[in-house]
Amino acid sequence: MTDQDDNAGPTRRSVLKAGIAASFLCATGLRPGEQQAQAQETARTAGAAAGNAATITPVSTHLRINAREVTLDLDPRTTLLDALRHQLALTGSKKGCDHGQCGACTVLINGRRINACLTLAVMHDGDEITTIEGLAEPGVLHPMQTAFVARDGFQCGYCTPGQICSAVGMLDEAEAGWPSHVSQDVTATTVELSDAEIRERMSGNLCRCAAYPNIVAAIRDVAEEA
Repeated sequence: MTDQDDNAGPTRRSVLKAGIAASFLCATGLRPGEQQAQAQETARTAGAAAGNAATITPVSTHLRINAREVTLDLDPRTTLLDALRHQLALTGSKKGCDHGQCGACTVLINGRRINACLTLAVMHDGDEITTIEGLAEPGVLHPMQTAFVARDGFQCGYCTPGQICSAVGMLDEAEAGWPSHVSQDVTATTVELSDAEIRERMSGNLCRCAAYPNIVAAIRDVAEEA
């Protein structure tokens, strides 16, 4: 079939082609030839960028992870979470939102909790890092892990490593007298860990299964036994 028969007007196909061409011109402001030139320029720029990426020099980074000394040669753009999961096969820290909003990647750095997806590995040269794999002793769970099991503080379990690391860090912060957003007296040197305090201090860790009541109960158990 041709775009136009000898004895007929424009065919449906020719009308569609004309419509597409008109829409293309309206959307880009470029004629087909100009668009091709722009596409070639875009490809050239992308190729140059890829070439620049290939020349990035790895940075030697020394980390102490779960009481083990590790030295890695890292692309300086590597997040701590990706270094843990991809370079060291420590997959307990989960990649949830990858934007620091869910807390599934929480680890302890020098005893303080942090979202591993929001920090670069090279920023922690020489730091002490504890992941969920490093909390337990061989054959003995960490008290917080035991409490989560006893209280059934998890359902699908995806958020659980981050919840437990965050809970351990949170108890240390409370013990040090750090106030939270719901603390009545921000100058107090001791913190009474009410359910409201625990919920507020754990608010950076989301649980899609909504096991929150059991998580709070588990943390309260550990706080009371300490």
